[in-house]
Amino acid sequence: MTDHVPRPERTATSPEARVAELHRLADADYASTARRRAANPTWPVAPAASRNTTVAEPLYGAAAIDIRDQLREPTDLQVAVDVAHQLLDSNSVPSLREALRLLLRAIGAETTTTVLPTEPPALRCPAAIPSDSTACDGPVVVLVLGLGDGGVAGCEHHAVRLMAAAPGTYPVALPHAPAGTATRVFRAVGEAGRR
Repeated sequence: MTDHVPRPERTATSPEARVAELHRLADADYASTARRRAANPTWPVAPAASRNTTVAEPLYGAAAIDIRDQLREPTDLQVAVDVAHQLLDSNSVPSLREALRLLLRAIGAETTTTVLPTEPPALRCPAAIPSDSTACDGPVVVLVLGLGDGGVAGCEHHAVRLMAAAPGTYPVALPHAPAGTATRVFRAVGEAGRR
């Protein structure tokens, strides 16, 4: 055994002797797994030219490089190709889109803009007047009262237009609305009436 530290009874071994001892221990460890390597078909093996089943040989040079390559993580392109092969017979459009996106990323041709799926036209809030073709400007945040039973919920934009068309109405902010919503709607109705 090598001594890394000098002692009174002997000096420390040289760096070359320590490296040789390390190689001897590594070779012995490799030899101890020969039976398990032979029994496991997925275990990385050295090329047939350098393989010797009776005596364990240390792997250096080309044989070590071959084993290193077998243990190396797959590249992005290899992963993308594997995913594409697995999804070749798939009918799932999102899965196929993801496989194509992985392939494009692996070859450096991924698009920088995200293509969003087309959404159905947004539903208009209940406060929208039938003759008004404008779209909602946000979520339903206001209840317009004074029109009869219970009032009409709507976005700020359509609440302003409904209140301008129906005098005597007033806004009440819904519980989830941001602070000052009813005041903003009431002021906008006053400005719309002055135009």
